Amino acid sequence: MITHDTFTRRIRDRLAAAGVAAPVSPAPAQAPPAGPSAAASTRARTWAAEPLHSDEKIRESTGHSWDEWAELIDAGPGRLAGHTAIAGWVHAEHGVPGWWAQGVTVGYERIAGLRLPGQMPDGTFSVSRSRVLASPVRRLRDALLDDAARAEMLPGIDTVLRSRPASKALRFHAAMAGQPLGSLLFSADELPEGRLGVGVTHDKLATFDAGEGWKQFWTDWLAAAAQAATPAPGVA
Repeated sequence: MITHDTFTRRIRDRLAAAGVAAPVSPAPAQAPPAGPSAAASTRARTWAAEPLHSDEKIRESTGHSWDEWAELIDAGPGRLAGHTAIAGWVHAEHGVPGWWAQGVTVGYERIAGLRLPGQMPDGTFSVSRSRVLASPVRRLRDALLDDAARAEMLPGIDTVLRSRPASKALRFHAAMAGQPLGSLLFSADELPEGRLGVGVTHDKLATFDAGEGWKQFWTDWLAAAAQAATPAPGVA
């Protein structure tokens, strides 16, 4: 039987065997080049990066295409107004609901080169990864709420619980060698056949490069957790 103690130990051992360690100074990574797209020749301007939503979707949801929004915002609050002011203007002046006003603003910031992928309005970066595990939700929660087990699962990362233990998703302050690493949010959703959908969101990262390093770490960590949660043949 896999207890939460053996589960955490297996994660640690699999990470060690694969040579996976929490990144201290991630190798430099560059923002993905914008590159030409199929619609580039018909655009009124050059885009620094692609928005998250397609031109068709944003027109359907807000009444304007991306090029139209870029022209409207440039002529309205302007690119230096800041995220909050632009989103408020889109909502107040054009009647766009709050969620889509935020989406328009984020898309404009990417088009104008004001925001890198994963960058939040406050300038920090956020990365998320998810995976399906063959593990009951109780086992993972017990391990995350146990200080010793959590330290074994997250070698080299110091964590402090910031959410209530009963919260559906558990948030932790993270640090390494006394240096802050932002916050970690672990979510878990029970799926059919005893499986578990696990998500990790790492917020408040200082740079794009740091986000790229941690993105790979959490991909590897979830792969190790998935292997650790799978019983060996003949073992319940």
